[in-house]
Amino acid sequence: MSGAALGLEIVFVFFLALFLLHRYGDFKKQHRLVIIATLLAWYLCFLIVFILPLDVSTTIYNRCKLAVNSSPAESNSSFVTLAPSKQQCFKPWSYIPNGIMPIFWRVVYWTSQFLTWILLPFMQSYARSGGFSITGKIKTALIENAIYYGTYLLIFGAFLIYVAVNPKLLGYYPSEKSLVKLHKQVIYSVQRHRRTQVQWQILLEQAFYLEDVAKNETSATRQFVHTFQSQEPENKIIQYFYTPTVEWYWECLLRPWFYRVLAVVLAAFSVIVVWSECTFFSTRPVLSLFAVFIQLAEKTYNYIYIEMACFLTIFFLSICVYSTVFRIRVFNYYYLASHHQTDAYSLLFSGMLFCRLTPPLCLNFLGLTHMDATISHTDAQPTAYTSIMGSMKVLSFIADGFYIYYPMLVVILCIATYFSLGTRCLNLLGFQQFMGDSEMTSDLIDEGKELIRREKRRRQRQEEGENRRREWKERYGNREDSTRNRVVHTEQKESSFSETNTNRPLSKYTRTNGRTERDRIELLQDAEPLDFNADSINDDPLESDSGRYQPGGRYLSMSRSRIFEDV
Repeated sequence: MSGAALGLEIVFVFFLALFLLHRYGDFKKQHRLVIIATLLAWYLCFLIVFILPLDVSTTIYNRCKLAVNSSPAESNSSFVTLAPSKQQCFKPWSYIPNGIMPIFWRVVYWTSQFLTWILLPFMQSYARSGGFSITGKIKTALIENAIYYGTYLLIFGAFLIYVAVNPKLLGYYPSEKSLVKLHKQVIYSVQRHRRTQVQWQILLEQAFYLEDVAKNETSATRQFVHTFQSQEPENKIIQYFYTPTVEWYWECLLRPWFYRVLAVVLAAFSVIVVWSECTFFSTRPVLSLFAVFIQLAEKTYNYIYIEMACFLTIFFLSICVYSTVFRIRVFNYYYLASHHQTDAYSLLFSGMLFCRLTPPLCLNFLGLTHMDATISHTDAQPTAYTSIMGSMKVLSFIADGFYIYYPMLVVILCIATYFSLGTRCLNLLGFQQFMGDSEMTSDLIDEGKELIRREKRRRQRQEEGENRRREWKERYGNREDSTRNRVVHTEQKESSFSETNTNRPLSKYTRTNGRTERDRIELLQDAEPLDFNADSINDDPLESDSGRYQPGGRYLSMSRSRIFEDV
């Protein structure tokens, strides 16, 4: 099994990153380089989270071997007081041979750093550029990155020396400046328009779903009935097992209790994390609960328990951090929208955030479990991750002060969240939030209810019209086809006859389509007078059949035809 667990997790994490990227991005509309770069950034960050528990179990096994080979007096580890016998050093099922993990972490770390500091910022600026040519987009990207890194160079000159500003980049297309700016604004507007349409449909589906749950809670048949059928085709396997009866028990009975239990479990995890963040610097006695759990399992060398404890801990920390990245919205500058509505710039920006947040998050996890020698103050063998990433020992004021006391600020964050201090501060500044007792909010709620009722009536009329058309086609389909064939044949004869008599008035030889066609049109108009022409009339200029705006996401700055080209 040596290395098998590593290989399985590498494959699993790849498909996990691919699934999440497919949910938020759009493989058909966005440029391949954007998809590949974002996928690589997400993949590397998720790899760190999933592979780090294997590194911890392998390090504990290596420490056990060192303790067996050395005498108890020579062992300086605070985790093992007596040298265990050779029978106690069991090799973990996920053991990774020596020399693999340092190379693995080195590749992951430096690749992610190259992505987050060089490649992804350049692709971001290129994606948001409004230039009309490849050269213009590249110049814009170079100028923006030169300004960005130049600012970093002035502020943090001792730490970040990456880019020197090239004075040749200052010249920029004076005659096309206004057009480039307009092009950039059009790109933003089209993307926001598509995103708003999709989000409105999602909100409608959620509103109808909540109404269905409220109605079905009092159902005597205990079968879940939907007001409207789903517009997406359902999987036959899911449809076979997830019957209306099973759906009723889950949606109306089990799901609320499941969320209550999940809330209690997550609250307990949150308390453990806050406590451990405030006490992880204490080694004697050990106050961090995560370190206590790992040390108890280390005494019996229960590697499966060690890996599960490490995975659950770092997984919970990652969920807390990554959920913020997925949910935060910075105006229209950065926003991750599901259902394939995220633009290229936001995808690349999320990859940068993941690459910058994941390494310190994992170092914080090692500190919570006292696997970092900087925290445990021992000479025990470090993990391969720590040996590659390094520690804060170089800067004493950071290692002994900032690195220890800064995590305690999470207590202030929890207090502020509990008392809604952020909302109260925004209210004082004039940014009113959603308040239930406000008259304006009541008007907005009434307006929202009216919009939902209007959409429900529209969908009901649409379904009724489709049912009538289906019944008409089933009843008079053959007769209509034969009538249509006769009308077409008559029109062909009339057109040929009119061509031979071009000098005579055209209206003299033109005849109507026939009584059957008129009856059919009148019947359809009677069946659905309000929405009969709704599908044929399109008041959205972006949805027209002509022009380059017709595909939803084709109007992006990075097309699929050629590399870095959208013209």
